[in-house]
Amino acid sequence: MGRLGAQLNKNSWDLSKLQKFEKNFYIEHPHVTSRSQEEGDAWRRSVGITIQGDGIPKPVMTFEEASMPEYVLREVLKQGFPKPTPIQSQGWPMALLGRDMVGISATGSGKTLAFLLPAMIHINAQPYLEQGDGPIVLVVAPTRELAVQIKEECDKFGGSSDIKNTCVYGGVPKRSQVYDLSRGVEIVIATPGRLIDLLESGKTNLRRVTYLVLDEADRMLDMGFEPQIRSIVSQIRPDRQTLMWSATWPKEVEGLARDFLRNYYQVTVGSLELSANKDIQQVVEIVEDFGKYRVLAKHLQEHNNAGRVLIFVETKKGCDALTRSLRHEGWPALAIHGDKNQSERDRVLHDFKEGRSLILVATDVAARGLDVKDIRMVINFDFPKEMESYVHRIGRCGRAGHKGTAISFFAGKNSKCARELIRILKQANQKPRRPRQLVVYDDNHKDQHAMTEVFDLNKPSQSCAFR
Repeated sequence: MGRLGAQLNKNSWDLSKLQKFEKNFYIEHPHVTSRSQEEGDAWRRSVGITIQGDGIPKPVMTFEEASMPEYVLREVLKQGFPKPTPIQSQGWPMALLGRDMVGISATGSGKTLAFLLPAMIHINAQPYLEQGDGPIVLVVAPTRELAVQIKEECDKFGGSSDIKNTCVYGGVPKRSQVYDLSRGVEIVIATPGRLIDLLESGKTNLRRVTYLVLDEADRMLDMGFEPQIRSIVSQIRPDRQTLMWSATWPKEVEGLARDFLRNYYQVTVGSLELSANKDIQQVVEIVEDFGKYRVLAKHLQEHNNAGRVLIFVETKKGCDALTRSLRHEGWPALAIHGDKNQSERDRVLHDFKEGRSLILVATDVAARGLDVKDIRMVINFDFPKEMESYVHRIGRCGRAGHKGTAISFFAGKNSKCARELIRILKQANQKPRRPRQLVVYDDNHKDQHAMTEVFDLNKPSQSCAFR
C-alpha cells in the first residue's frame, strides 16, 4: 500500500490560462459606513476580538448590516437567531471580501455559518456547473460526525437557492456518494481519506474549487492529516480563497497554515491561550480509577435525566465496557467509537439527538464537531492526555449561549496536566468548591508538592472548581 494521495497528479498551475472568477462580494452597509473606526475598535475590545492583517473591515452588528442577499437573509431570520455572534460579525465581512482568513473562536460560537453563508454567495456568482465538473466549494473536516453536521447546515441554508451538496466520508459504501458527485454538486463536505480515494479513482475533481474551507484546521494539520491535506490542496487552483477555522490554534501549526494562506486575516475571539467557554461550570473530582464508577453513578443520580449527558472515555474497549455496566444498572446508555460501523454510529447519534437515550459514552471521535442541542453535562470519565482535548470535550455542552456542566475525574496519573487545568479554570472564573489536595509531580517524578501550593484553593479570591 502506497501513501494515500501518491497517485494524484502534481499540477503545475498557469494562472494566465485559468478562467477568471469573482470572489469579492462585500458591499458595506450604510450603517456600517457611518460607524467610526473607534466604535468598531471599542466593540472588538468588549467581546475580546483581536485581528491580524491589513485592510480590516468594520464589524457588522445585525444580519441586515451583513449586506447578504435576500435569499440568504430570509433563511437566517427563519432560524430565529437574534443577532450575529462575534465571530460572524467580524468574520462575514472578511470572508465576503474574498480574502484568505483564519477564524479562531470557542466551540458553539457560530463558526459553521461564518463560512457557509459567504460560500453560498460565492457559489451563486460563479458560472453553472457543467458535465464532469467537480464542486465550487470544498469543506474538509477531520471526522465523519463533523462533516455530517456541516451538511445539515448546508441543507438548511442552501435549499432556497438550489445549491446542491454532498458529504463524502469513509466507513460506508461509496455508491451513493459517487452518484451525487456524478450529478454535479456545488458543495462537497469531506473527510480527507475518502476524498483522496475518490480523486484517485477519478470519481470527482477539484478543478472548479475556488472556495476552500478547512474546519478544525489545527487538528488536521497537527494530528497526522498534513500529508493528506497537502495532496488535496495540490489539486486546487492556487488563487482560490482559503478559510481555516478552529476553537484552538497551537503555535506549532501556525507555520503549516502559512503554506496554504496568502495575505490573510486572522481573527481571534478570546485569547490564543487555551481557554474554556465561561458558560460551562467546570467541576474536577479527584478520584483514582477504582472509585470512578461510584462517583459517576452519584452524578448521574443527581442529574436525574435533566437533559443529555455525554461521557468521554479513553479507549474503544473501555467505551463498550462502561456502556455495558451502565445499561446493567438500568441507565439507558449508548456507545460510539471508531470501531462502530457507520450505520450504527448514525443510529446512535440519531437516538441521542432525539432523546431516546439521554446518555452517550464516547471516545474522542465525539470530542470535536458534535453539535447536539441540550447536552447539559459532559463527564470526563477518563481525563484526556492533552488539554486541547479537554477544551473540545467540555465544549460539547454550554453551546450557543446555553449553560452546561463539565465534570472531570482527575487521578494522580493525570498530574502533568494540573497546572494547565488550573490556569483554564482560573481563566473561566470558576468558583471554589470543597477543595481537596492533589499531589503534583514534576516531569522527572522526583519532586512532589500539593496542588494547594501551586494554587491556593482556600483563598476566596481564587477561581477554581476542584472538590
